[in-house]
Amino acid sequence: MGPQQPPADDACPPGAWVDEELGGVRYGLAATVVEERTSPYQRITIIDSQTYGKGLLLDGCWMTAERQERHYHEPLVHPALCAAAAIERVLVIGGGDGGTARECLRHPGVAHLDMVEIDGLVVELSRRHLPSLGGDAWSDPRFHLTVGDGIAWAASAPDASYDVVLVDGSDPAGPAEGLFNRTFFQHCRRLLRPGGVFATQSESPEAFRQVHIDTVRLLREVFAHADPMYGWVPMYPSGWWSWTFACPDGPRYREPLPERAAAVAPGCSIWSPRWQRGAFEAVPAFVERALADAAAQP
Repeated sequence: MGPQQPPADDACPPGAWVDEELGGVRYGLAATVVEERTSPYQRITIIDSQTYGKGLLLDGCWMTAERQERHYHEPLVHPALCAAAAIERVLVIGGGDGGTARECLRHPGVAHLDMVEIDGLVVELSRRHLPSLGGDAWSDPRFHLTVGDGIAWAASAPDASYDVVLVDGSDPAGPAEGLFNRTFFQHCRRLLRPGGVFATQSESPEAFRQVHIDTVRLLREVFAHADPMYGWVPMYPSGWWSWTFACPDGPRYREPLPERAAAVAPGCSIWSPRWQRGAFEAVPAFVERALADAAAQP
């Protein structure tokens, strides 16, 4: 191995690291803090890194970055929107960085998208520092932003008012804690039209093992049909991540409709129908056993 090359002029100076600490492990980037603010809900940090570009942390936990976000947003959105019976009306709970809304609005069949984000400062800072994430979504006439409580929105919205419901929340703590419980999931099921699909990020099976398993179990109880899908978001704890999809009337989320998939797949960096098939089959043995044990219990 030859001598190590000196850092580029635009590299972060030695020792300038931003870390998330979880369970005795640090997940960090060489980065500088661009802006940090505290809202009524959480501490919001914008960083700039040489490796992943600008990024967002909430209460010290990694949320997204310019060169990582597609690893997360494409898997959350496209299995649901390529499979629901209709996609005219979509609800996104959370998602203040704009990436989920952007991917949804790439589907021409979407006529109306409600995004309910509890923290308006997340939206403000994301639009200022991470404009590529939301892209044209912020000005799309189909897009309707409400700064408010997504849990309350789900509880009060009319029955069968959405074709797809997506939950793009942070870890189950602070303002996102209520996004991982039976009452909230029951309301999300109530909101779905016939043939509708629900999806949520469901944490890392490594770094949040029990939360992940409990989430899948609970969604199967509430919706009757639910399956986790596995991929990777390298900046997140362990790098190994999951999304769980649910339907009351059968696992339609496993089979993308060819016409819808063809409309979006060429613009995707991660998701494709082939990738999705493998991701649904990549259930680790310990999760498969835990879910089988739960199903066998009276």
